Amino acid sequence: MSFALLKTTVDERPSDHPLMRLRREDLDLITELVLRSGSLKGLAESYGVSYPTIRGRVDKVIERLRQLIAGTPQDPLVELLADLVERGELTISGARALRDLARTRASGMAEED
Repeated sequence: MSFALLKTTVDERPSDHPLMRLRREDLDLITELVLRSGSLKGLAESYGVSYPTIRGRVDKVIERLRQLIAGTPQDPLVELLADLVERGELTISGARALRDLARTRASGMAEED
C-alpha cells in the first residue's frame, strides 16, 4: 500500500462516515478515549467522573453509532431523558415514567387519526 493513498485533507474526509454524524461531544469523548489508549479509567479521570459514569457515556456513544450505521432513527425524547439522568437531574424511574407517558399519548393520538 502506498502512503500517498493515506494522505487526506480535512476537505477530503467523508462526511457520510458514521463517526462524522455523531455529536461533537461524542467525538470529543472518542478522541479523549483514543488519547488515553482506550483506558476507561484514564478517561474517567480526565473527565473528573466515576468509572461507572464514563462507562455509561461510552455505552451511549456506542449505541448512537450502532443506530447511525443501522440507519435507525434516534428518539430525541429518549436522548434528552438519558442526558438528564446522566447529569443527575432526573432519576431513571422518572425518565422511564416520562418516556412511557409520552409513548402512551403518542399512540393514543395516532389511534384518533
